[in-house]
Amino acid sequence: MKIISYNVNGIRSVLNKGFLPWLKSVDADAICLQEIKAREDQFDTDAFRELGYHLYLHPAERKGYSGVAILSKEAPKKVEYGIGLRKYDEEGRLLRCDFKGFSVMSVYMPSGASKAERQAFKLQWLEDFREHVIKLKKVLPKLVICGDFNLCHKPIDIHNPLGLDGYPGFTEEERQWMSDFLDLGFSDLFREFNPHPHQYSWWSYRSGARRKNLGWRIDYILSSHILGSGLKRAAHLNEAMHSDHCPVMVEFA
Repeated sequence: MKIISYNVNGIRSVLNKGFLPWLKSVDADAICLQEIKAREDQFDTDAFRELGYHLYLHPAERKGYSGVAILSKEAPKKVEYGIGLRKYDEEGRLLRCDFKGFSVMSVYMPSGASKAERQAFKLQWLEDFREHVIKLKKVLPKLVICGDFNLCHKPIDIHNPLGLDGYPGFTEEERQWMSDFLDLGFSDLFREFNPHPHQYSWWSYRSGARRKNLGWRIDYILSSHILGSGLKRAAHLNEAMHSDHCPVMVEFA
């Protein structure tokens, strides 16, 4: 089982950058997308089906904004759209597919970088998301959470931890939230294999940040500990250049 999480920063944009041939080449069983920025009638969904994928989308109500999707080769038993709170669901923040024996979630967490009100919105989301997962885990213990969390967990996850300390996405409150969330019984799968610094998943388009590797690790795949024994590999797919993010990939036996 190969699972990929990828913030594409606009699905219509990446379709013009060789995304479909890349998708065919990686041959993943499930792909969780974030920031699709489109409804189903705004791009060629048949192209994904021709590659053998079932396609599920939870777009934002606002055009050209946010939204998540899941592609899966296996048809899920159930698809759940949203978190059940309108202020988040209208922004297309969460989508979950339940398969036989496990569930996969695609989540796009808010960014608080634009203004103080959005940071407050983000912090409230983090608490509501945590409560949602606590309830969910009681009935779906084998859970894989994929997505753009819009936060770095530790100083190793950001290129300038001293200069960016306290900046939205790297506040003490957000970092503590991530530690507490993992303590609910989840593993940060990339760090199970790679403890080294300078491993990022997002780079600003400004000042050649990606070329200089001045990035943030804000894209994660987490799994319930119960799935950890089957983990074979986890990696960043840095060769994929369709977006300002790179994909994160994990493989289970």
